[in-house]
Amino acid sequence: MSGMTKKALAASLKAMMERSSLDKITVKDLVADCGVNRQTFYYHFQDIYDLLDWIYKREALDSISNYRTYDTWQQGFLKIFHYVLDNKKFCMSTFRSMGRDHLDLFLHQTVFELLLTVIEEVSADMQVRVEDKNFIANFYTYAFIGIMLEWIRNDMTEDPWIIIDRLSILIEGDMEKAINKYVKRC
Repeated sequence: MSGMTKKALAASLKAMMERSSLDKITVKDLVADCGVNRQTFYYHFQDIYDLLDWIYKREALDSISNYRTYDTWQQGFLKIFHYVLDNKKFCMSTFRSMGRDHLDLFLHQTVFELLLTVIEEVSADMQVRVEDKNFIANFYTYAFIGIMLEWIRNDMTEDPWIIIDRLSILIEGDMEKAINKYVKRC
């Protein structure tokens, strides 16, 4: 029952964000729309932003779990773009609200985990310090997120596959080069 309640609250929040800014939605409005009481909401979530985080993690992270390798990172990143595009109003409402930090954090965690897994794979037979791997993953994460946020800011008009293709061309071989530079430092 707990999972169903969370899903119902998530569906209500997403539907409400189709019509209204996240900043204007209150817990009172949300529970009235969902047909549950405030206690039920607070049993599951601390606030609306906690629910927002849960939605992003549950819906998007599962979709990229099979695309965390050197050969498939492009498909994983494309899945993130498609999640944002398929949930355009929801993501735009988050992007243009005080909840923007939650979208940024979600994107950072998602992209960082995807890239760190790729870096771990590429450096499997090399001696690279964990902090160096994290630094490389963070560097590429901020580059990727910057591109994605610019795409969101421009109303998601460019085809995500074109962006992914450009990224692939731009960074081809660069992760290995970066990792090798850190191997030499050990």
